[in-house]
Amino acid sequence: MSTTTSPRPGTPAKPTKRRLPRWWWLGAMLGVLFVVSVLEVVTGADDLASSGTVRATLIALVPIMLAGLGGLWSERAGIVNIGLEGMMILGTYGAGFFGYHYGAWAGIAGALLMGALGGLVHAIATVVFGVDHIISGVAINIIALGAVQYLASLTFAGLPGGGSTQSPKLENVPSVTIGPLSDALGDLEGQDIFFLSQLAAVLRAMVTNLSLFVLLAFALLLLTYVVLWRTTFGLRLRSVGESPSAAESLGVAVLRYKFSAVLVSGAMAGLAGGFLAMVASSNYRDGQTGGRGYIGLAAMIFGNWRPTGLLAGSGLFGYTESVGLRQGGTSVHALLLGVGVLAMGLAAYQLYRRNVTQASVILGIGALVMVVWASIDTVPGDFTSITPYVITLLVLAFASQRLRMPAADGQIYRKGSAG
Repeated sequence: MSTTTSPRPGTPAKPTKRRLPRWWWLGAMLGVLFVVSVLEVVTGADDLASSGTVRATLIALVPIMLAGLGGLWSERAGIVNIGLEGMMILGTYGAGFFGYHYGAWAGIAGALLMGALGGLVHAIATVVFGVDHIISGVAINIIALGAVQYLASLTFAGLPGGGSTQSPKLENVPSVTIGPLSDALGDLEGQDIFFLSQLAAVLRAMVTNLSLFVLLAFALLLLTYVVLWRTTFGLRLRSVGESPSAAESLGVAVLRYKFSAVLVSGAMAGLAGGFLAMVASSNYRDGQTGGRGYIGLAAMIFGNWRPTGLLAGSGLFGYTESVGLRQGGTSVHALLLGVGVLAMGLAAYQLYRRNVTQASVILGIGALVMVVWASIDTVPGDFTSITPYVITLLVLAFASQRLRMPAADGQIYRKGSAG
């Protein structure tokens, strides 16, 4: 006897949500690379997809991605972590102090521990004492900045190459190079074959002088996805961020999960700061984070509180920053054409969906970008440095309607509220 039931006559069937293929992201990356290849041909900007640009993008995106991972862990448990910037600052000092005295791997561990210390303070304030999440995060940023400046002047001044605002040169984190493959890909990149040379450039950057810290960061991204979306622990942690009362009624230790998530959040942010000190630079320096903690938070929001989206947001910011620093105005001018065409396509899509207002706004922005692109030959240097921030704001504005934060994110929760 069959147990399946059919819908009652006259009852509309519930629409099933279409799932993307498992490897959709690979097709998306190849699609983006194809578009960049077309831009190189049309505009003559030959550095948009070079191996040097890809390598610089990896260096730029990793600290943002790690900071965003920190925010993801915290907010999936319902705790807003504005203090990522301060935890990154603690991480830069931890990498500088422990890296100088005990070596590269000790520097990475020191960055993790110092960031976790900031996470511990935030967890005690928000989870235990119920302090407003924003107030606690801002306080951590201010305290961390002052504390690290004091500690740096105390511990680095007088050391060879050190001072009150910087540490001595740190030991390099080991890197890997696959020599024969790197040489072969370099030859293919130099032949200037449409799309194949650009693809070779990307692959070459992955096998040439690749820091083990970069590999560690991507391993943590994958581990975050597996733990939060493929384990019972992750399911319980995310339930705490959606409905802590319901989770507690089912026997979940809500405060313990929140506390653990904020500790991991701080550790991730600390690693982001450590990367800046040990890979992006060669020592600790005052003001090294440059607001990347806040950018990581924006990348997390752009990614809709998911690791793959976070990676896309971090890559977007890292790529535009790297392009602006390398060939500057020429490359950014080429990107304006891509942004304008993309905006036109998005406007047509929104018009197809009958979202006339949104289509009109996007079309207006796209037309403005196209006019700017056509009226100048190169973007002035004063504007190339703000390109990543402008593009990030535009993307966040376009994506805002599809974003969904955890339902209980930012709410102060007291034990026993379920009953």
